[in-house]
Amino acid sequence: MTQLLLTLRFFATGNFLITAGDFSGVSVAAAGQIVKRVSYVLATKSDKYIKMPKTTAEIMELKVKFYGLARFLKVIGAIDCTHIKLQSPSREYGEQYRNRNGYFSLNLQALVNANLEFLDVVARWPGSAHDSNVFANSRLRARMELHEFKDCVILGDPGYALSHYLLTPIANPTTKAERLYNESQIRTRNVVERTFGVWKRRFPVLFFGLRLKMETSMAVIQSCAILHNIARLANDPQPPDEVENITDLLTNELMDIEDVIQPEHNNCGLRNALIAEHFGLM
Repeated sequence: MTQLLLTLRFFATGNFLITAGDFSGVSVAAAGQIVKRVSYVLATKSDKYIKMPKTTAEIMELKVKFYGLARFLKVIGAIDCTHIKLQSPSREYGEQYRNRNGYFSLNLQALVNANLEFLDVVARWPGSAHDSNVFANSRLRARMELHEFKDCVILGDPGYALSHYLLTPIANPTTKAERLYNESQIRTRNVVERTFGVWKRRFPVLFFGLRLKMETSMAVIQSCAILHNIARLANDPQPPDEVENITDLLTNELMDIEDVIQPEHNNCGLRNALIAEHFGLM
């Protein structure tokens, strides 16, 4: 119990190991070993607490909850990446972890549901990796490509490639239906940004940065994702949730995008049909 409480204090305060160790009366070295040990044990519970829907009923529940946000059909998840600060991993390959903002990080990919819970987490890519590359090499993409989740879509920002299962905003909407599509897409997808915000407020260690070995850092991140889902399932009071203004979201998304918009090729079929048959009738 003492080891668990020490680790939770470290997660929840973002303080150095010396502070967590002082709280429990152990040395810095012992505190580091305890955090590592507990994080590894927690990370083994990923399959139980971070999982994609398996039944038709679970899929339908996800769709209904997402539809209730902004009337977007077929959605089972929203995807995005966020950076978790690190100390420089090593002189040899540390620069791979320096992101475009100039600090060292892991680029974490997450798919979330409408209840701000993690459905899928990938926490192993260096900060220099582009979001679309992380997704392109993920198991989630393989499962979507294999039509494991039929008649379902996920939503991403314009940095992702449009496909028959991943829908992105339209860069230059010209019709009312296209503008309604964009607004609904961005409102619905905003849950992933909200999830990251709530998650990092609940576990400030993710905001302030990790000064641990790479493997331990990955285990800490995974553990915090698991604990976040447990807290959501238990209806634990969440930290303040700053919901951004939709007008600002639309403006920032479509007019000031830093990421290169992915080519759309011939993948517009589903999106065009959705705009014509659903948003065009609103």
